[in-house]
Amino acid sequence: MSTIDDSPIGRTWAPLPSYADHIADGRAAREHTPRESLAELPTNDRDPMGILDAQDADRVPELVPVRTERMAASAFAFYRGTAALMAADLARSPSSGVSVGSCGDAHVSNFGLYASPQRTLVFDLNDFDESAWAPWEWDVKRLVTSIVIAGQSTGRAESVVREASLDAVRVYARAIGTGAKRSPLKRYYDRFDAMAAERAVDDDTRAAIDSAIKEAEKRTGARAAKKMTQVDAEGRVVFVEAPPTMTHIDAQSEERVLSVFDQYVQSANIDIRALLQKYRMSDIALRVVGVGSVGTRCFVISMQDGDDGVLLLQGKEAGESVLIQYGKAEQPDVVTRFIDQYGDGGRVVGMQRILQSVSDPFLGFVRRTTYGAQRDFYVRQFRDKKGGFDMDELDDSAFLWYADACAATLARAHGQSPTSAAVAGYVGGGRVAGEAILEWAYAYADLSRADWELFRKHRKVDAAN
Repeated sequence: MSTIDDSPIGRTWAPLPSYADHIADGRAAREHTPRESLAELPTNDRDPMGILDAQDADRVPELVPVRTERMAASAFAFYRGTAALMAADLARSPSSGVSVGSCGDAHVSNFGLYASPQRTLVFDLNDFDESAWAPWEWDVKRLVTSIVIAGQSTGRAESVVREASLDAVRVYARAIGTGAKRSPLKRYYDRFDAMAAERAVDDDTRAAIDSAIKEAEKRTGARAAKKMTQVDAEGRVVFVEAPPTMTHIDAQSEERVLSVFDQYVQSANIDIRALLQKYRMSDIALRVVGVGSVGTRCFVISMQDGDDGVLLLQGKEAGESVLIQYGKAEQPDVVTRFIDQYGDGGRVVGMQRILQSVSDPFLGFVRRTTYGAQRDFYVRQFRDKKGGFDMDELDDSAFLWYADACAATLARAHGQSPTSAAVAGYVGGGRVAGEAILEWAYAYADLSRADWELFRKHRKVDAAN
């Protein structure tokens, strides 16, 4: 008679590292990379314009001037579009060596509100194009630098900008540390309740949250369909062109989208597959989105049911993560195999599902070969109560609250990684790491502003624009 220890599971079983083990690993990482060294920003061997020019080489040529115009508009707009530059600079900076599932572009405008499948509003990260595994501080530095640049761009007092930036690191440290003590299952179910936050803050901040919530409630797919589409003589819902930001594609491109749409359907969850059987594609258009994404191939797709109801989907091109391409961040074998099998569209969808507390149920992906080139796409619902916070309209108390909310949300996302307790062990209470990251962020804000001015000269943008 065999014993439990003789069973296949018993013969191979070994306990996973404990919370204490991970904390010790994080503290040991301080020995090879002291927290103070996170302040160092090497600036040698940089070629910022070379990186931006290389990114534009594979974009839709007619849309590159639109991207240039948007990025040249302000120092903050430029920063939003230069995740690749920052990844390259982060790769040259000292690293903790503790990697987590990372957003890759965690600036303040990539957090916001959206509808959960239960139709409640959730505040979370909302952009995962650059997501991959990378050292935890890369996301934190991207966030804190964006707080510095946004604060400076909106004319806030230096004391407010410094307080918001430093507090963000301390909030992150407390949140990652508190979360690491809880079970992985409890961390999995955590989420940021926008309505609860609205009840817990001062009047000015409450007004800012209430305004963002009201705006998000208006941004529905039905409202977008009413603005962006019309019904033709045959009763088909079609997009209204608005060149250069909204244009129809040629017949050959449309045929290619039709030919791979079933790939998307099969990649979606089975309940969405069943739902999509009640719709038929009625039109496709190319649409310009964002700042950094301008020029990548982004489609909007109208789906029409039998009673003229409309569902809008968005298919967006997914390139290699800048964390991998320019940051040279080493990926776990399982991640590399996943990308090899499902492409960068699969990477974006997978990382979004990991990092968000709840995700769009319509998420899916496509791999397509065109003229011998592989292009990956991910698909999501278009404008399902998505809303954000305008940095220009936040008073100082709301700005401080927002910085903390982003930091806590980022910590929740990082908390889904098996290494989150090691991060907590490394960062500690956040005082030492906070001062170092603050110094790095201010230095990088200056560097990014200099890159912005160089970009305007390089692309010959009129200073009066």
